[in-house]
Amino acid sequence: MRTGSAGLSWPLIVLLGVFALVRPVLNITGGMDVLSRPVGPVLVTGVISVVWLVAVVWWRSERPVGTLACAGLVYGVLAVALSAVLSPILHSELTGPLVTPGGTGVVMVLLVNACWGAVVGLVASAVGSRLRRVGR
Repeated sequence: MRTGSAGLSWPLIVLLGVFALVRPVLNITGGMDVLSRPVGPVLVTGVISVVWLVAVVWWRSERPVGTLACAGLVYGVLAVALSAVLSPILHSELTGPLVTPGGTGVVMVLLVNACWGAVVGLVASAVGSRLRRVGR
């Protein structure tokens, strides 16, 4: 995939951010209840994390930490937007991070998801380095 001047692949970032929407979609559709709680959310988050890790290692991302932190931000923005669109339809009122005082809910969604991506990126960086050493 093409990388920008900062060594980030924006198509990959957007693709991974969109992929992570499987989590809120499962919540909305009741799929998370089928998986049971609290196991379902942890399992889905783990699967998303593994997919993210494999993707940046497979495509040999120059900056896996930055790539996945940005993917987390893309996911966060999309999840907030999805909540803003669907909560009035499903609950007859706006709910979610947009209704928190001072925008703290949105900030926390973005911060948590950027951190999640960065942590997975750190693991991916270590895995990628290890694979490059072994492959010499």
